Amino acid sequence: MEPSKIIQMSLLWTFAYLTGAIPWGLVLTRKLSTVDIQQAGSGNIGATNVLRTAGIPLGLLTLAGDVLKGALPVLIADRVIGSNFPGREIFLGLVILGAFLGHLYPVYLKFRGGGKGVATAGGGFLMVSPASLMIILSVFILVVLWRKRVSLASLAAFGLLPAVLWFLTASPALTGAALVITGFIYLRHIENIRRLRAGTEPALWGK
Repeated sequence: MEPSKIIQMSLLWTFAYLTGAIPWGLVLTRKLSTVDIQQAGSGNIGATNVLRTAGIPLGLLTLAGDVLKGALPVLIADRVIGSNFPGREIFLGLVILGAFLGHLYPVYLKFRGGGKGVATAGGGFLMVSPASLMIILSVFILVVLWRKRVSLASLAAFGLLPAVLWFLTASPALTGAALVITGFIYLRHIENIRRLRAGTEPALWGK
């Protein structure tokens, strides 16, 4: 591989990480509310906690920002390297992982206090397999409507993602990226899993 191509790929991956690291929940609540999102509710900067503590409009804006910061780096990377690039799916999987890790471990917050990465990972996979994302989004919505727990819906949806990706794309690279990301998401939800088992996980609405 040409050195210029290696530099180009490195820059694209770095852009993905830095974009993924933008803490939209923290930025929006500081600019548009009086809520200290790092102290309110669960202390998580993700869209669910923003929605619960700062209201639906800011929650939806945070969700949009988190999805976009996963989707945009993949879209740009795909356009730059082109559809005929050898190892395209491997690289795009790494770009998705870069944006996802940026959300989990944001450099702007000294690599601490990041979110759980569900929306950011969803935005990335939307760019490589829209059909797969629509299937797991349907699962997410059904579980939220049934059980009213975003954490349970996220775990159910991403638990299915690797299998859905493999079935629809037969791509070892994308499926591997999904497996790694799903593992991180489950680790980030350990406390939620404990509360779900104990029956103390907060509902998105009602009781």
